[in-house]
Amino acid sequence: MDNDASENYQFSSRTPSDVEFGESQCNSDRFDDDGRAKRTGTVWTASAHIITAVIGSGVLSLAWAVGQLGWIAGPGVMILFSFVTYYTSALLSDCYRSCDPCTGKRNYTYMDAVQANLSGVKVKMCGFLQYINLIGTAIGYTIAATASMVAIKRSNCFHVNGKDDPCQISGNLYMIIFGIVQIIFSQFPNFDKIAGLSIIAAIMSFTYSTIGLALGIVQVIANGGFKGSLTGISIGLVTPVHKVWLVFQALGSIAFAYSYSMILIEIQDTIKAPPPSEAKVMKRATSISIAVTTVFYLFCGCMGYGGFGDLAPGNLLTGFGFYNPFWLLDIANAAIVIHLVGAYQVYCQPLYAFIENWAKQTWPNCKFITNEILVPMSLSKSYNININLFRLTWRSLFVVLATFISMLMPFFNDVVGLIGAIGFWPLTVYFPIEMYIVQKKVPKWSTRWIWLQLLSTLCLVISVAAAVGSVAGIVSDLKVYKPFKTT
Repeated sequence: MDNDASENYQFSSRTPSDVEFGESQCNSDRFDDDGRAKRTGTVWTASAHIITAVIGSGVLSLAWAVGQLGWIAGPGVMILFSFVTYYTSALLSDCYRSCDPCTGKRNYTYMDAVQANLSGVKVKMCGFLQYINLIGTAIGYTIAATASMVAIKRSNCFHVNGKDDPCQISGNLYMIIFGIVQIIFSQFPNFDKIAGLSIIAAIMSFTYSTIGLALGIVQVIANGGFKGSLTGISIGLVTPVHKVWLVFQALGSIAFAYSYSMILIEIQDTIKAPPPSEAKVMKRATSISIAVTTVFYLFCGCMGYGGFGDLAPGNLLTGFGFYNPFWLLDIANAAIVIHLVGAYQVYCQPLYAFIENWAKQTWPNCKFITNEILVPMSLSKSYNININLFRLTWRSLFVVLATFISMLMPFFNDVVGLIGAIGFWPLTVYFPIEMYIVQKKVPKWSTRWIWLQLLSTLCLVISVAAAVGSVAGIVSDLKVYKPFKTT
């Protein structure tokens, strides 16, 4: 195996156990032309993966984000982010194959695509940013799922004991429960095995987004009209400096709500072989998913702000103390938890695959890393599962670490804003643009090149501003927060 092949193998999203080269030439029903397990994904499974990733916990902070920006900038920024995300995702999907879109060499992961088109230090920078972002997303999803589980408990507490009961509840136990569930689901070996989980998660995302939208509409009707202002939260309720930090943080929250580019290539690698080309299928799935999510985002963000005005909560379903009808909010929060179980896996699978493939490449003769143990689940062989001890150990340790960090820093809006800021410019904008310029040989200083560079620069400014605002929020929260004690 030469060096280039070795690097591509290392970053592959499918484990070597999926590849049986001896059979690939004589059993085309099971293998693609490169010897890997045959892909079965379609535009609908890809759309389900994208919707699961995009319509995540970020939608819950959109009413708050619009509240910081106001009626003009709030919806405008959401529409801007949707166009930027779709455009750069289309550029990125063209980088899945080198040269020919149907027969060119496949890049199995985001890092493979960067390696093929940019190489050098940019590959390491991309890997670092991608996996830091995936780790941050796992932490953010743990915090969001815990907030929803606590909200269910508080809702039922208020229903039984009345609103005078403070119903103070620690989220630590619920974080541990969510972590245990993730340890179990983390044993799915790759993306192909979680398509069903993604479809269920996508349905759940629509469920709680619709309920959040309905609550906003009901509140607008109860108010007799829309609350809020053209410029967002008023100076007086917050200081001018705090207003600036909140606006920056809101940009990060909206960026997080649209963030999925760091796993786009991995999702595209599940789409079955051409024709049509994977890029065409992915662009169609992206257009469907971004259009659907943007409509939901606009309705949820605007109706939430219209219903609650400057008091719009950071988490629409847990933050405003509105616990009637309690059963409806329980359903919504339960849907959030179920969705985030699936979304957590969608985001973590590329990280899992990278570490496992690196370990197998580094220690190919280590049985602890390479051997699979058959575990019978029933008398029927169809229910047997393969357990890899290294996969079981390292994925479990990762979930434990992510859960522990979530307990130390359970600040939903600040963490969401920081994750969005870190990942938006480099992974959603910079790398797709730079790879597209190289692959399509866009002439330097041409009109198209200048437009792409202006877009990248604008998004860099937005990302820096969002990161500054989110860090300021975290620092402020840490001044009053007591780890493991605050309820």
